[in-house]
Amino acid sequence: MSSAPVRLGVVGLGRAFTLMLPTFLADQRVQLAGACDPRATAREQFQRDFAAPAYGTLEELARDPSIEALYIASPHQFHAEHTRIAAAHRKHVLLEKPMALSLDECDAMIRQCREADVRLIVGHCHSFDAPYLRARAIIEGGTLGRVRMIHALNYTDFLYRPRRPEELRTAEGGGVVFSQAAHQVDVVRLLGGSEVIRVRAVTGAWDAERNTEGAYSVLLWFANGAFASLTYSGYGHFDSDEWCNWTGEMGHAKNPFEHGGARRRLRQIGTPGEEARLKNESTYGGPSYKPPAAASTAWYQHFGPIVVSCERGDVRPLPDGVCLYGDDTKQHEPLAPPAVPRSEVIDELVAALRDGVAPLHDGPWARATLQVCLAILESARENRDVSLNA
Repeated sequence: MSSAPVRLGVVGLGRAFTLMLPTFLADQRVQLAGACDPRATAREQFQRDFAAPAYGTLEELARDPSIEALYIASPHQFHAEHTRIAAAHRKHVLLEKPMALSLDECDAMIRQCREADVRLIVGHCHSFDAPYLRARAIIEGGTLGRVRMIHALNYTDFLYRPRRPEELRTAEGGGVVFSQAAHQVDVVRLLGGSEVIRVRAVTGAWDAERNTEGAYSVLLWFANGAFASLTYSGYGHFDSDEWCNWTGEMGHAKNPFEHGGARRRLRQIGTPGEEARLKNESTYGGPSYKPPAAASTAWYQHFGPIVVSCERGDVRPLPDGVCLYGDDTKQHEPLAPPAVPRSEVIDELVAALRDGVAPLHDGPWARATLQVCLAILESARENRDVSLNA
């Protein structure tokens, strides 16, 4: 198989791209060979940084014969249409979460990529992170017996970071269920090792000025008999990174004395339009944009504390490894610090495109995660259990 770098075109030069940029810069297995974005300033920045073409539309980028795969990092509501265009031009797809906003869209995307004979990989979700993958391998090894229960929680300031108006409207993919449960559900499914068959949820929308889901608590039941509880709050009070040795979600050391910073910054903004403008100015190509620092991170990225209870012990993934708790012993299994952040995403992309390995995070996998997220909204709205069908 070819060992040449994957020539990648970027669809959308916004926040998702900036979070993946340190990976693209440090991992020699990919080459940023083109991009598209409606903002001229972002296109100009990309052309300066990578000496590669940047287009105003996806159609123009997708027609570029030198592009092998498209990294779709556009807003959630455009994922289905942008995947359709990519498949129509026979480009492999690396797609940001959530896969789409409806199961019908997911089904069409899977069909379009299959008919075009191109790979569809959905990530980055935190289930790519090495500590979760290692925990899964330990569980699959069988020494601890079957998974019985999982508890996952995360408390952040998500709702008070600068947002565009649609990011605060659930129908357009806003709120914590589409943006954050997509991570947490993915991780829990990875560790649970079975299909989710039932969902019960409550959600919280407690700020009238940011009137979308900012919190949820969820119970999941798996086909193998395990169950899981998931809790998330994006209201910016308690910070669960305190329970992860003050390692932030992106793997960097976090300053606990900066508590409340997101709310303070938001109070200085006058209107939703001003908030959106400030977000755009700080993203790639904007006047306040700051290029990423060195690619290496202190530890692995994570999505809050998680404990997996098995028949003969518990497993706790951490930013620096995995803790195992048995009947009589406690063991910390360390992982070497990452040389490249999120390199696991590139591992899966290259394995699929160069070695023909079927990706774990494919279309059906991501569809199943979205199905749980939609069931969370339905269960909370209708105050009932929701049973899932394949």
